[in-house]
Amino acid sequence: MAKNVLLALLPLLFALPVAAATVACPDLTAAVQVAACPAEEELRHTYTGFCSDDAKAYKGETDVCKDYRLYRALKNVALWESADGNFSAYVSCDRPPAQVKAAKVTSIRVARQGKITLLVCGYGDGLGFTWRTRAECKVEAATDCAADPASCKASCE
Repeated sequence: MAKNVLLALLPLLFALPVAAATVACPDLTAAVQVAACPAEEELRHTYTGFCSDDAKAYKGETDVCKDYRLYRALKNVALWESADGNFSAYVSCDRPPAQVKAAKVTSIRVARQGKITLLVCGYGDGLGFTWRTRAECKVEAATDCAADPASCKASCE
């Protein structure tokens, strides 16, 4: 009997429409830094280890090893998240938290990374918060996000 009920419900599972969700770029006033910035001593120590890795040298991946300042700019970052935790970004620890929280969305774009869709909200000056999903997303309209931040949305299925 249970088998008959399952067989009767099976067509309904495939008949249900997939609802599209509208995803908006987050307001960063409530964004939080969720990881600590590395200490200067830690950066100096990891610079030595990172740049002495022969495998990186053979692959030509030592551009940031030419100068400690280049390495520090790459690695002196902390993880930030939107208030709901959906969007995240690695933000330079040299950027004051108040500046991050005051940033306004200026762009939105969709990118692919393998099977993952990246919804990237740009806030100017190299700051971008990203939402990762397996859903397919499309930017709803080519609007000027800087003029109307509420219009920075994507439709994801």
